[in-house]
Amino acid sequence: MFLKKSSSKSPIKNIVTLNPYINKEYIFKSDKYQSLNKLTYNTSNFITSYISNKNLISATVSISRNIPDEDIADILDIKAYEELGLDHAANYVISSTESEQSGEEREFHIFVTEPEDLDALYLPLKQQTKYIDLIVPAPLLYKALYRKEILQDNGTHCFVYFTKDDTFVTFYKNGEFLYSKSIDFSLVHIYDKYCELIGEKVDEKEFFNILETEGLKTAKSDYQQNFMKIFAEVFITVNDIIIYAKRAYQLDTIDHMFIGASNGPIIGLDDYSQNYLGLHSADLNFNYNLDSDEWYIDQLQYLMLLNSFDYMENEESVINLTMYPRPPSFVNRASGQFIISTFAAISIGLAYPLIYLVGSYVNDAKIYALNIENEKLTAEATKYKKILKDKKDKINVLDNKIGKASKTYNSKTKTLTAIYDKKINYRLKSGTLYTIAEDLYKYDVQVNRVLLKNDIIWLSLISSDDRKFTEVIKYISDTHFDDINQIDIELIEKNADSSYYQGLLKVELK
Repeated sequence: MFLKKSSSKSPIKNIVTLNPYINKEYIFKSDKYQSLNKLTYNTSNFITSYISNKNLISATVSISRNIPDEDIADILDIKAYEELGLDHAANYVISSTESEQSGEEREFHIFVTEPEDLDALYLPLKQQTKYIDLIVPAPLLYKALYRKEILQDNGTHCFVYFTKDDTFVTFYKNGEFLYSKSIDFSLVHIYDKYCELIGEKVDEKEFFNILETEGLKTAKSDYQQNFMKIFAEVFITVNDIIIYAKRAYQLDTIDHMFIGASNGPIIGLDDYSQNYLGLHSADLNFNYNLDSDEWYIDQLQYLMLLNSFDYMENEESVINLTMYPRPPSFVNRASGQFIISTFAAISIGLAYPLIYLVGSYVNDAKIYALNIENEKLTAEATKYKKILKDKKDKINVLDNKIGKASKTYNSKTKTLTAIYDKKINYRLKSGTLYTIAEDLYKYDVQVNRVLLKNDIIWLSLISSDDRKFTEVIKYISDTHFDDINQIDIELIEKNADSSYYQGLLKVELK
């Protein structure tokens, strides 16, 4: 069984997993995994949690293999700010993991979150536990399934997981993370959507009880019909993400699909994955590997437990975004060193009078001999003072030369950096125009005139159906949000001399 601690000599005896979004905690103790009623400070506990996908900013970047390992962290931080458009005046928690499937260049997955988001989630918990050892990005929790050989690391897998505050779709290929995206269908959102469809507020406890126990195959017709409408929207959205992932990561097919929810599997979702995605799905449920009193445990809790074992075996194997590490041992803390120093000073202070009485007699005998030696050393010191003065004069001359050379070097460095930035980082508008043109072609929308002004593109559009304008605008805004600030249709009108519609599209690039 892989649920074993690595060493009996380790001070870590238990593993506590926290879900800060619903304040649910579990403890793995004496080879049993069970709910924890109250958090306490205990240095024998290893504390693990996760950060939801909606609270993360992520990207995949490539760097040259010629870059030394000691410079990679700095390069990745710079790329995170540049490629994710981060505020250079703000601080972020940034971590990364290297893809084992890199090509000519080294490929890294970067995960970024804001300290304010972490504080809002974890400071109340930290007041009870005093530290949090490990915080894992939610999309990377699945990695432990491959490390522990629960899932085979071949083929492409898609994971869809519903939680109270976030539902996210994640892709792995050959056991390696590829891509993850949140969708606006968390369990709370699904409840709100149901109330909106029926036009009244239903009992929340009853709603989730039916969803968890009967699912989409409930005998209650009102629930069943509206569940079908809601989950049809869910799987249409998931299908759009799968289409994007296949195109972006050159995936031929999705080999396996796993669907789960924090409160238990939702009955009937396999039919939807078959109808809307053409894929058979399996429940994301591995609770049979645990000795627990509960029939079902949130799979993110279980995955946090697996990642904890991996991290304790090899800290480099798991991305850690924690800002609240375990405090050092007493002798290594500043407070501990202060207490030790104070105690030593008091001990010395009490012993000093006795030492002085004995030592004073010895000192009198030494003073005479030291005075004789002092006269000899004074003459020698005078000689070396003169030598030191000469050396200092030479150093001052060299410092002036170094200062002038540094100014020249810094000036040339700034110039070269500016030239490099303009040549390498300049974004071609032609590439964006080409991409937009392809999207217009897909929706049978023609362009008869293009105008470029600074970062704004004006496109005069023609189509046989005015609805195609709104469809293509929605598609462009959804798929190219990284490249554009704003997209809007300024004018839609029907041509009086024909059956075609004309529109004026405005695209503002980033």
